[in-house]
Amino acid sequence: MIQAIGLTSTPRKELPPAVDDVSFEARPGRVTALLGAPGAGKTTTLRLMLELQRGRGITYFRGRPLHRIAHPSREAGVLLSEVPGHPARTIRGQLGMVCAAVGVPIRRVDEVIEVVGLVSLCDERLGTLSRGMDRRLGLACALLSDPHALVLDDPAGGLSVAEGRWLHEILRAHAAHGGTVLFSTDDPKEAARTADRVITLEGGRLVADQEAADFARTRLRPRVAVRSPHAARLGALLAKEARAAQRSVEVVREDGNRLSVYGSTCADIGETAFRHGILVHQLADETGDMGPRATLPAEGLASATVVASVLLTSASATSTLADDALADDALTDDASTQDALTDDAPTQDALTDDASTQDAPATDEPATAVAATGAHTPDEPGPTAESRTRAAASPGARDLPQLPPPIAVRQAPSPLRPLRYELRRATGVGTGYLTSITVLVSSALLSVLLARIGHTPQPRLLAAWPRDCPLPPAALGAGLLGALAFGEEFRHPALAADRGTVPRRLGLLAAKLLVASVTALALAVLTVGCDLEMLYLVYGRDLAGVPADWLSLSASWIGLTVGCAWAGVLAAGIFRSTTAGLAAVLAVPVVVVPLVQKTLTGPSVRKAAGFSERLRELLLMQWPFGGARYIAAGARLVAQPVGSALMLSLTALLCAYLLTTLRSRVR
Repeated sequence: MIQAIGLTSTPRKELPPAVDDVSFEARPGRVTALLGAPGAGKTTTLRLMLELQRGRGITYFRGRPLHRIAHPSREAGVLLSEVPGHPARTIRGQLGMVCAAVGVPIRRVDEVIEVVGLVSLCDERLGTLSRGMDRRLGLACALLSDPHALVLDDPAGGLSVAEGRWLHEILRAHAAHGGTVLFSTDDPKEAARTADRVITLEGGRLVADQEAADFARTRLRPRVAVRSPHAARLGALLAKEARAAQRSVEVVREDGNRLSVYGSTCADIGETAFRHGILVHQLADETGDMGPRATLPAEGLASATVVASVLLTSASATSTLADDALADDALTDDASTQDALTDDAPTQDALTDDASTQDAPATDEPATAVAATGAHTPDEPGPTAESRTRAAASPGARDLPQLPPPIAVRQAPSPLRPLRYELRRATGVGTGYLTSITVLVSSALLSVLLARIGHTPQPRLLAAWPRDCPLPPAALGAGLLGALAFGEEFRHPALAADRGTVPRRLGLLAAKLLVASVTALALAVLTVGCDLEMLYLVYGRDLAGVPADWLSLSASWIGLTVGCAWAGVLAAGIFRSTTAGLAAVLAVPVVVVPLVQKTLTGPSVRKAAGFSERLRELLLMQWPFGGARYIAAGARLVAQPVGSALMLSLTALLCAYLLTTLRSRVR
């Protein structure tokens, strides 16, 4: 069960809140529709419920708010917009990545793909999917962790009639198995046709909370759509005959030459037009829209035929609702006022008053129940009722308004299997492979060119690192891959689809640093190997020899590439951009290295002579396997200008990342 209590959004400046004190329930085993015109506050309400937006109020999912649930994705499956995936990733790859994020086995992908009907398209890329296929993928992502509740924002928007009918059948099947379904829509006919309960919002406030049968009877009225070049004359004649026969008929003049006639039939209107020789272009039965702003869409006879066919092919419950609506209008014809039967086109205030009088009992009763009981079942404890009782008993409680608790944006949890998630993310698209191939080819060509020019030391020749370049191609490629690791998370936020923000937890950071390290190490080794092979093929063995101090040079080379990769990961995570991550990598040799060189080349009073001997004395014993030698070599690497600048930059970036992470948690 979903129980929303007092949802109120934070107003902006002088504007009223987009959602103001909205309370309702969505019960298990039933489909609940959140209905409202565009701008009524449907999406804001769902975001407040999911704690993705600041405001006031509280929402219980089976008795607990989402921030109290260890794994929110297993409690509520969410579809708020299009699937935020990389366009080059396949459907299977996207679902596999989400599986690692929510902690479910990979075999769940095949089960969900079969349910949503994407078996034949599982290898298609996300950028080629149509609107309907994208909605199927979004529903698959929502169902992946087998949640109890489904929360969807306009799931059938932009879909064809057949695709919309299929989607609502899936939602109905989920509710039939005991799940809770809540979806938003701006189509009242869709809400009456597919939902068990309809909650109506208008201007950010709840105006009706009704069963679907009551909604269809009181908010949807059958009408006759008429198109005629003499619409004004025909409307006046219909009103005049209704007055003479003492029948309740309402004639509404629409845009152009259209009329909407309530309380009459196609046969009666046709006979009136025939008797007076009035040409009629369209005469069709339709179902009226909701509320006082009812307008007839100007699609002509074809649109009326489509609406009629949709209503005829819907479920049997919908036909029953339409019959009840017709019978109710026939019974309430005598009770309508005669003021609406004037010759001029009347307004629809009478319709609004009539609908509001019938909606008032249905609206007030659930709201009162939620406010009084806290909307908790006996087996689902909730502190709201007790706290409100204590507040009412405290002195001065009647003088101060009772505000619902504030809603803070829910922190995004880290993937349950971060290393598996990062591996699937990195290998699911061809960007990493293309970048690596580009680095290897450019490095090989550059090494051959440097060897032809001459005057380049062999270590720089093997790394393809000209003196005038700030970094070699391999280090730039490693930094770019590291920046892509976090930058793509913000550009295509697969982890933020139902969490609001990209997670910044240390588990995800450690996984990204580990994968970036392995990638940079492989890129460094392959680059040197390819350069050696190219130099041997072009110039022979003279330039393909191995330097004598290859061990220290290898350590320096690996440290440079891994450090650039880490700098890219940390900078992209801090500044939320791939470009910023690559800029931070380039800033190390361009900005930081000159500063370090200027500091190291200054006058020095003391030197670090005897550093290795003091290392041996630190533990009062010999280092195993000659560890002191390796530590001293590492210290010499760090003492170099590039190594010092890289270590300084990594330390600053890591501290900044930890600071921003802790700051977001405190907020």
